[in-house]
Amino acid sequence: MLQLNRKGLLDPTAWEAADIELPTFDLELVAHNTRVQPQWVHFGAGNIFRGLVANAHQQLLNNLQADTGIIAVETFDFEVIDKGYKPYDHLTLLVLMRADGRFQKRVVASIVEGLTTEESRPDDYHRLIEVFENPSLQMASFTITEKGYGLTGPDGQYLPVVEQDVAKGPQQPLHVMSIATSLAYRRYLKGQYPMTFVSMDNCSHNGDLLKASMTTIAKEWAARGLVEEGFIDYLEDEGNITFPLTMIDKITPRPSLEVQTALQKVGIADMELIVTSKHTYTAPFVNAEVSEYLVIEDKFTNGRPALEKAGIIFTDRNTVDQVETMKVTTCLNPLHTALALSGCLLGYQLIADTMKDPILRRLVETIGYKEGLPVVVDPGIIQPTTFIDEVLQERFANPYIPDTPQRIATDTSQKMSIRFGKTLKSYVDTAGLDPADLTAIPLTIALWCRYLLGVDDQGVPFTLSPDPLMDTLQGYLQHTKLGDQTSEVRRLLADERLFGVQLYEIGLGDKIETMFHEMLAGPGAVRSTIEKYVCGNV
Repeated sequence: MLQLNRKGLLDPTAWEAADIELPTFDLELVAHNTRVQPQWVHFGAGNIFRGLVANAHQQLLNNLQADTGIIAVETFDFEVIDKGYKPYDHLTLLVLMRADGRFQKRVVASIVEGLTTEESRPDDYHRLIEVFENPSLQMASFTITEKGYGLTGPDGQYLPVVEQDVAKGPQQPLHVMSIATSLAYRRYLKGQYPMTFVSMDNCSHNGDLLKASMTTIAKEWAARGLVEEGFIDYLEDEGNITFPLTMIDKITPRPSLEVQTALQKVGIADMELIVTSKHTYTAPFVNAEVSEYLVIEDKFTNGRPALEKAGIIFTDRNTVDQVETMKVTTCLNPLHTALALSGCLLGYQLIADTMKDPILRRLVETIGYKEGLPVVVDPGIIQPTTFIDEVLQERFANPYIPDTPQRIATDTSQKMSIRFGKTLKSYVDTAGLDPADLTAIPLTIALWCRYLLGVDDQGVPFTLSPDPLMDTLQGYLQHTKLGDQTSEVRRLLADERLFGVQLYEIGLGDKIETMFHEMLAGPGAVRSTIEKYVCGNV
């Protein structure tokens, strides 16, 4: 049996027989170089990091265009490192799932260290300090999800863990933003060395969000006399520290049983699926789609890896912003959300299966091509229509990507204002366009309201995906049930914080109410309502 560890790689012919690509660089030399002169630390040791970011850097290592690896840091779920990294010497088996059913398999070895910030592991934290105090460090990147940057709760008050970090100062903080700020402080004290902090998370203006959180922590510490005022100047001086914008896009769903079975059949041992006590789903392998995009604002103060030689796009800030807006508000994320909500209501278990439903396909085609494209800005480097074509014809429809509507429906309350509210605002601000003329976008908002009842289109209860505002949202609809002709949905639709616009003021509130109440008529009403509006039989 093949073993995914350094010793197991010593027999390359066996891996070749299993049709698995191996790294071609000197692993020991790269590990040594990284220990002595680290250049790249990454926070958030999840699948998109391993499947996109680490894989891109491996291309540089293979081509001798880099000579150090990446140090992965986990600040939330320490079992990811203990169970998914260390037993495999930090190696990952990347499986790219092609739409024709072929699996392209590759061992990714660019991650050379795996650290945690657990208080009981002082050696890991001391190593992190050593890394940040080294002038060689060029960048710290992040894939920690949008929630990882948040310092406050829904009430606007600091989270308890942030309150604790603010009071304690930069010694052994717990929140990932406090940890990053404390390590930046160590670098400031050591020599005010330059470096760049790069958010690679799928959220709007991610670099600005990262900067705001870190400087907020720093200012709180300075106000309490726990750090010098000069530290704030250091963070805000773009000659020292920068926070570029990025846009990332690659579907890396939970580990697939089908992929696990395929790997076991070619003789790879210990390919067990891992579910941590914090409900992280991981494995020694990452299954992912082939398509990927990473666009980065080229704003680095201490050098950077030559990732453009691995397909990563470096450009100016305005172009990154346009690409991110194109993807998040028009060409992918709104379509994903529409399929997720309707897919849950209609009983689908895979996004690919929703794309086989001609009514749901028509729904997302309408959102993307008809309602989104009129207000999208072409960023120049990626053409919007071509991007939507790839999303709908290849990516979402790929039957081998085990992505689920239930996963995509997570945290929808945090997404509505970006994925739909931005387009609605553009309709308000653009001469000749009226948001009241829209159909598929308001229909998707109505679908979300119907989804929140937790009852599918056949009247069968189902489990809603996690959402930080779930109690509030369900409170709006607590007296609503199938068969009702009226409801209190207006209270939900009137909440401007959810949608980024006043739906009633722009002429959509009443339309969405009507659509929602039509979906309450009884079993089958969700499907018939979608068909009515997207097929034009209104």
